[in-house]
Amino acid sequence: MQLSLYAVGRKMPAWVQQGCSEYQKRLPRQWQFGVREVAQANLGSAALNKVKEGNALRASMAEKTHVVALDNRGSSWSTSDLAAQLQSWQALGKPVALIVGGPDGLDDVTLESSQQQWSLSNLTFPHPLVRVLVVEQLYRAHSLLINHPYHRA
Repeated sequence: MQLSLYAVGRKMPAWVQQGCSEYQKRLPRQWQFGVREVAQANLGSAALNKVKEGNALRASMAEKTHVVALDNRGSSWSTSDLAAQLQSWQALGKPVALIVGGPDGLDDVTLESSQQQWSLSNLTFPHPLVRVLVVEQLYRAHSLLINHPYHRA
């Protein structure tokens, strides 16, 4: 499975890169996991920014990609739910993209074109922190699937 995290924003602080890297190296190599970034827009309007960022996100993905948008209106998944999602994504036989919008969120076109929407929480997190949380949760769900002691719930 080719699994990628697509995110708006570049030049993340060192702690974000270190956190993502720490969990990324624990993920299975066959996932071919990577973080892909697009530039944050600065057009003076939240609506215009979201459209430009959404266009850039969609343009950076392969055509047949299964898109999972991270959005606070999405489904809330437990670790075991995420583990089940990982298994279903692996069975798809196509790339999977988890997408994180910029500070203003994702535009309607990007949300509507996604196959799934996932909410990490009802809380609002800083976008750099979301990157680390997502990669850690992917590792946690994987550890549950392989009965690794990392996940103890």
